[in-house]
Amino acid sequence: MFSLRSPWPAGSPRTTSHSRLIAYCIALVIVLADQGIKYWVHEFTPYGWRQPVTSFFNLVHVWNYGAAFSFLADAGGWQRFFFGCVALIVALWLVVALAKPLPWVERLGYALVLGGALGNGLDRALRGYVVDFLDFYAVDWHWPAFNIADMGIVCGAGILMWLAIRNKSVDHG
Repeated sequence: MFSLRSPWPAGSPRTTSHSRLIAYCIALVIVLADQGIKYWVHEFTPYGWRQPVTSFFNLVHVWNYGAAFSFLADAGGWQRFFFGCVALIVALWLVVALAKPLPWVERLGYALVLGGALGNGLDRALRGYVVDFLDFYAVDWHWPAFNIADMGIVCGAGILMWLAIRNKSVDHG
């Protein structure tokens, strides 16, 4: 029978290296899925393409030269270098953080953010912009288009915020 429990004691070198490997694999899966879909969208659909899927969701092909919600998209080009450096610094910090013994939920949060930072960072380095392809909307109101890397960043950051809030409330009774 399959068990999610490790056969080694918590915090042992074997458990830490096993969970570290799983975290790096999670980050890699996010990068590969994100880049694979972005490649397909970029190569096989024209810019501006839109394919309705449901009454609230489209597949699209748009480019984001800025950060979240197209922040600084019209800044003149310097943001490509700036956001690329930020992604690289965050990714390096996360690789170092993941090398340390961590609770598995915290490790998952870091792995998701790492995969997202690398996915969008690769776009910025290779193209100068991020390819977005998921468009959710209600009537005429559209949430800004996003991608799998963005989902990794948001979910990972959400986990880390939840842990910080939970730990703060535990510390203060």
